[in-house]
Amino acid sequence: MAQNASTHGAQRHYAVPQPMPWPIMGSTALFLMALGGVFVMNGNRAGWVSIGAGLILLLYMMVRWFGAVIRESEGGKYGQWEDLSFRWGMSWFIFSEVMFFGAFFGALFWARIFSVPDLGSIESNALMWPGFEPHWPSAGPAFEEQFTPMGAWGIPAINTLLLLSSGVTVTMAHWALKENNRKQLIGFLALTVLLGVLFLVLQAYEYGHAIRELNLTLSTGIYGSTFYMLTGFHGFHVTCGVIMLTVILVRCTRGHFTPDHHFGFEGVAWYWHFVDVVWLGLFIFVYWL
Repeated sequence: MAQNASTHGAQRHYAVPQPMPWPIMGSTALFLMALGGVFVMNGNRAGWVSIGAGLILLLYMMVRWFGAVIRESEGGKYGQWEDLSFRWGMSWFIFSEVMFFGAFFGALFWARIFSVPDLGSIESNALMWPGFEPHWPSAGPAFEEQFTPMGAWGIPAINTLLLLSSGVTVTMAHWALKENNRKQLIGFLALTVLLGVLFLVLQAYEYGHAIRELNLTLSTGIYGSTFYMLTGFHGFHVTCGVIMLTVILVRCTRGHFTPDHHFGFEGVAWYWHFVDVVWLGLFIFVYWL
């Protein structure tokens, strides 16, 4: 059912949703996945059961919650007040994500600019770790295994091109929606999803290459931990973005959204542009410099 712009404009009250179990269910799912990850990283393979259970519960929650919101939106329950609330909510959510990645970029900055140079400049440290060279990339003075840092000009450069291109295609899809050109909207949005999937496939290949051939793992000192934490969490955000874009794409094929009422699309586009910007920071400060 397509949205009726006049229905949204005529609403005179704020829609208050009924109590629902989805937030607590989603929190439980994430807890199960995090708990399972802790067990797996400590060598307990039973943690995969917890991760799987959490993932199934999370997918169930997403399907039910997304469906409820879509039905409310298409039923004309959301007007300009709700639209403003959604915009503020998405803005604060993206701000919290900026702070999240800011913490990891801050850890990388501190290690490169302060910690590693200090470890090589203090005389007592030279006695403890003779031969340590305070240069980046470094796993730290106590790490003795050989590893090869990840280069920038290869898969990371290709992934940069893919994400930048996806930012262009999602913007063109937005323009097509404003012009009510459904064919171009669906085409550019589908291309955006495809570019996001290609990014994830190449990142998975990159991780396999790093572990098997470069001996670069999460336990490779400060370099390995910052590399995988930053790129891994970014990959998780790309995965979330692809899921959201896919939901929006399905909605577009069913005639949802109108040129003057489509924040569901805009919110996902905001998120996707945020993911693009974070990747540029990763490419420059993690891979290149």
